[in-house]
Amino acid sequence: MSVSSSGNQSKHPCQRIRLTGVVQGVGFRPLIWRLANELRLSGWVRTDARGLEIEARGPEQKISVLIECLQREAPPFSRIDSVHRRAAETEESAEDFVILGSLGGRVATMIGPDTAVCRNCLRDMFDPTDRRWRYAFVSCAHCGPRYTVCRGLPFDRARTSFASFPMCGKCQAESRRPHDRRLHTAGISCPKCSPRLSLTDPAGNVLPGDAIANALSMIRDGKILAVKGPGGFRLMCNARDVTAVAALRARKRQPAAPFPVMFANALSAAAFVRVSVGEPGLLNLPERPIILLRKRDGCDEALPGVAPDLLWLGVVLPFSPLYYLFFHEAAGRPAGMAWLEKSEALALVVTSGNPAGEPPAIDNGEALRRLVGVADAFLTYDLALVAGAEDSVACSGPGGLQLVRRSRGYAPRSVKLPFSTPPILAFGVRCKSAICVTRDNEAFLSPHLGELSNPLAAEALLETAEHLLAILDVSPALIAHDRDTRDAATRLAVEFAARRKLPLLGVQHHHAHVAAVLAEHHRDEPVYALSLDGCGLGDDGKPWGGELLRVDGAAYARLGHLKPLRLAFGDHESGQPWRFAAAILCALGRGDEIERRFAGQPDAGSLAERLIAGEDTEETSSMGRLFDAVAGLLGICSVTRFRGQAGLLLEGMAERQGKVRPLAGGWSIDGGRLDLDPLLAVLADERDPGAGAALFHATLSAALTDWLVAIAPPKATVAASGGCLQNQVLGRALRAGLAAAGLRLLEARRIPPNDGGIALGQAWIAQHYL
Repeated sequence: MSVSSSGNQSKHPCQRIRLTGVVQGVGFRPLIWRLANELRLSGWVRTDARGLEIEARGPEQKISVLIECLQREAPPFSRIDSVHRRAAETEESAEDFVILGSLGGRVATMIGPDTAVCRNCLRDMFDPTDRRWRYAFVSCAHCGPRYTVCRGLPFDRARTSFASFPMCGKCQAESRRPHDRRLHTAGISCPKCSPRLSLTDPAGNVLPGDAIANALSMIRDGKILAVKGPGGFRLMCNARDVTAVAALRARKRQPAAPFPVMFANALSAAAFVRVSVGEPGLLNLPERPIILLRKRDGCDEALPGVAPDLLWLGVVLPFSPLYYLFFHEAAGRPAGMAWLEKSEALALVVTSGNPAGEPPAIDNGEALRRLVGVADAFLTYDLALVAGAEDSVACSGPGGLQLVRRSRGYAPRSVKLPFSTPPILAFGVRCKSAICVTRDNEAFLSPHLGELSNPLAAEALLETAEHLLAILDVSPALIAHDRDTRDAATRLAVEFAARRKLPLLGVQHHHAHVAAVLAEHHRDEPVYALSLDGCGLGDDGKPWGGELLRVDGAAYARLGHLKPLRLAFGDHESGQPWRFAAAILCALGRGDEIERRFAGQPDAGSLAERLIAGEDTEETSSMGRLFDAVAGLLGICSVTRFRGQAGLLLEGMAERQGKVRPLAGGWSIDGGRLDLDPLLAVLADERDPGAGAALFHATLSAALTDWLVAIAPPKATVAASGGCLQNQVLGRALRAGLAAAGLRLLEARRIPPNDGGIALGQAWIAQHYL
């Protein structure tokens, strides 16, 4: 917006304006400088630990226009939480408007997440006449690394890992030029003053020649590369090369888990997946999550072994300049941007740089140690990464984008909480772990940290907690954790609290799932809730997971639950759906069928005896185990090879089959208990897995709707969360059913419905105790 004015401002009063939120490292100072000069205001702007401060001298009406323009024209990736203005004595008497250096102080702001390289920087990078031609670290105020290179606030170069690289004269001039989009950009650099890119062998010896050209050549020859990028190392190989993909699976110890694939653009991806209206925009989001899209026929043959047997393929477009250079090299190094609008043949598997179960490597030396025997070569650079961030993952559907893993591009973006309290540190849970730190009325959920299955993962969680506490400049007053004392995250929380002599608060698992949804939607009133997941310790000491709750802040009541299934003790997390299916048969009075139906399982006979006798068994109300059991009953999956495989295969079968009618009389409700035995009895005799999967989803969603209508009052608000709500077929049907019944549904969208969001729920509940 262009505004002009005239007149000497020295006679006018001075006002101080304070902006809080994500207002650093996103291009606010150049915008303020431009607007102030267009308005003929004098004064200054600077960043400090609290956010951004402006001193403006001029007519009050023009200062009001400045504030309106700032809110209307705020830079991409910024977020203004508050604007405060007050009269002040002027510190300077100059007639112009200037940008001052940063001040320190108590931190009350936050840095934004890393974002994908912007179109303007790509234009520089693909212009042969530009000094940043084919430059792997191009960035500006509107794009590039933020959280993963930040050591402290305010966000200036001196407080990032770029501090080790003094700017050349040309970069210094750009960083001081008010109209330049690189004004005061912390990561500004060029080939003359940049980090060094190197291609090395597994021993760390630098390989001669052009690093990008040689790296691409190795990938085309079937090699596996460890490539450093935003938030850590990733392993790459040719997605079309079945031998390379198989080698990556063997070395990474991931026999079947789906790998995401990187394409140059949405048009290139459209040969392999169905890209619906609006989805090219999702693929090009500046956050650049991996988007799960439905495969086209022939996708598995074209990309063998990448995501076997699943309906969806994880698709991601390049987000780092370095990654764009692979596709640019494959296209023949064309000048300009036109090549980005054309289909390109190169397809790269891009997966986290770690052996299975470990956190990804972020340090060069660490990568060489931990990925020895996994990667054939390493494409690295000498810019240190301060914090790790794996790639985010999202589903696309009628309900909009739903994050199933919140990490690079989104973390540590804050969530507003209902009120301000002393700081809280919430440790989440073992599976899909993430931690959460609160400051005043904001919660900062860390990037996804994976599974706490080994000491390296535990160390990464503690390092992330220390980093977030340091960058936010807070010390926790309370440690929140899951009530299950056997959970690895709970053990870490207890040890952390003991070292710092801090109080602990145990939070029930499913209560925390619901609270995360309430936090996301900024709600703090009583709600009815579905919490549907694999497992969480219940108040009775049994594993819960199919729960109907009423939540009111720190209080909750269990109003109903799925009819418990009796499993052989220790089977709950066995990863063997056939065993859960056997438990279903026993519950239906058909235990004598177990040994015959599962004759290929060596212990089918002994399991049948245990279940029929009721010896050494435990009950669970888990919805996740019910999904597994149905997959086992229908013969879709007997033994899983990665977490969640049975549920994904079952969902895919239902999606392929299409919409069917619910089974009439397929459930009953007795005193709050939902009994699906009539449906399970029909499925036990179903010979068509696709038809059975579709019937299960249709009947389950109808039963859940009926259950809520029976217990919740008319027009009630229902919050739904838990890992089972990642299921798009279930979610779509449940959304429609509740809307038809007049109930309002709150879903997890920006926060994962699975255990990746549970630390936020723990923090939300803990706030009610302080």
